[in-house]
Amino acid sequence: MPLSRAHLVATAFATAAGASLLAASYSVNVIEDRSETEIRYLLDRNGLTWAEVEADGLRVMMAGVAPTEALRFRALSLAGSIVDAARVVDEMEVAAVAELEAPRFSAEVLRNTAGVSVIGLIPQSTDRAAIMEGFSAMSDLPVTDLLETADYPAPSGWEDAVAYAITAIKDLPRAKVSVDAGRVSITAIADSAADKAEMEAHLFRIAPPALRVSLNITAPRPVITPFTLRFVKDGSGTRFDACSADTDEARGRILDAAFKAGLTGPGRCTVGMGVPSPSWTEAVVNAIDALNTLGDGTVTFSDADVTLAAAEGTDAGLFDRVIGELEATLPDVFVLNAVLPSPSDADSGPSEFIATLSPEGQVQLRGRMPGEAIRDVADSFAKAKFGSDNVYTATRNVADLPMDWSTRVLASIEALGFLNSGAVTVTPERITLSGRSGNAEASETIARLMVEKLGNDAAFDVDIAYVEALDPVAALPTAEECEMKIADIVAGGKINFEPGSATIDAAALTTMDQIADVLRVCGDLKLEVQGHTDSQGREEMNRSLSQARAQSVLNELRARKVLTSNFIAKGYGEANPIADNDTEEGREANRRIEFKLIRPEPSLPEGESALESIAEKSDTVTETE
Repeated sequence: MPLSRAHLVATAFATAAGASLLAASYSVNVIEDRSETEIRYLLDRNGLTWAEVEADGLRVMMAGVAPTEALRFRALSLAGSIVDAARVVDEMEVAAVAELEAPRFSAEVLRNTAGVSVIGLIPQSTDRAAIMEGFSAMSDLPVTDLLETADYPAPSGWEDAVAYAITAIKDLPRAKVSVDAGRVSITAIADSAADKAEMEAHLFRIAPPALRVSLNITAPRPVITPFTLRFVKDGSGTRFDACSADTDEARGRILDAAFKAGLTGPGRCTVGMGVPSPSWTEAVVNAIDALNTLGDGTVTFSDADVTLAAAEGTDAGLFDRVIGELEATLPDVFVLNAVLPSPSDADSGPSEFIATLSPEGQVQLRGRMPGEAIRDVADSFAKAKFGSDNVYTATRNVADLPMDWSTRVLASIEALGFLNSGAVTVTPERITLSGRSGNAEASETIARLMVEKLGNDAAFDVDIAYVEALDPVAALPTAEECEMKIADIVAGGKINFEPGSATIDAAALTTMDQIADVLRVCGDLKLEVQGHTDSQGREEMNRSLSQARAQSVLNELRARKVLTSNFIAKGYGEANPIADNDTEEGREANRRIEFKLIRPEPSLPEGESALESIAEKSDTVTETE
């Protein structure tokens, strides 16, 4: 049956529609493939290989985990440069951001005559106002706050380090203190070697147990004037009464020459400033060698003036030869005075002046004076130096004493003041001083005084024994000795309390006075005042009572002006009995107060485990920290 015209038209339209649909589908697939390929290529070229691309019709799906928000935005931007940004669907995620690491907290404190400056980064939780108040309280100097803060928790050991830095710099007029968590480094200048040793001991004593302290304290070389050296060879041995050098190398050369001349022992020679000539060492070595050739005698330097005095009886020919050779080798700036004593007249008894100093501080002046005026001067001078009630004068005025007798007497009295006990004898020929001193440099100081007052050709002998027990620094008791002394006091006079209370019994106040006297001598100690009870009553009540009693003892010490900043009061209740609580005698023994040192706890150096090492308390540059 022939097709109608309408049917043919419908068939033609259907065929055209199918062809159009196939063409459209093909076009979409081409667009999808091309968009996906170009975007993936661009992402890979920019290192964004983590991004996944999938075309869905005209849409482009972006997936994957971006390391950062910036890289996610970068991937979207690149995709938007290939296709319309509205067609890009963002299904990407961003990796979780790890918690930011806390910064390194540190601070530096600089103190000098202009004021105090504080700079660094500290935790926001640290009381900044308290730090500034602590530095401001030490003096009237201005305090400059250059601190920054960060909102992170304070690391372990930070607060202890800050508190120690504030305490330490109060006693350091010129210093730099660097503060880190658990560690403090101090650079400072001391006025002398003795001050340096005392400063280091104090800083280590007040440091918290777990804090690492590093010290770099220097002492400037002293100015020596006049620059003095006195070397002696006589029947009692070979020694330096005084020795000065301008460098460590010079000191070594001088001591080497002295050892060759018979010096024994470690040898002492002060390195200082004020040398009169760069040739000082050469001149001293040549003079010591010359004296060694002569045998006995003395050689004295006072700046550029040199006196070599031979012993009585030295061969005149040998003396002339040695002196001639020494004059030829001495540098030009030095002036030599050579002395060969004449034989003494045994029939003429020497006039004498004698001054003695007892260990109790009593001074007696005896012997001869050239007149009443000089006698009064000597008496007044001695009373001014030793105290009016400590001087007894019983001298006799005679004529025909040497012209410089008054000067020699006054210099001898002044020299006696450097001793703890001793005697000085003045004769027309010589001054002889002997005794005991707690100052290791007393001999050198006295020799320098004699040369300065009497001239470098003065004849004198100095025999001073250094006694460590008399040294005000070296004689200080150790912390362990202080702990033992307090224990002995408590054993002899127990600290009792009124029944059931923390009020110290009136009979125990004498014991508190004795303990306070010991603690004032001992200085800064880390001490725990422990309270203990018997086992009667509830455990919590006993602990509370023992804490109150320990605190009461601590308050009594504060009332007696004892420095207690490093003391703590702690009650142990019935936990640590020393006797049987079943008897009255045992319970009485258990009710007690004890004073115990707080000793440093072992801590580990960086990089070591608990099984590898016991930590040091501190490390120092001198590093004792």
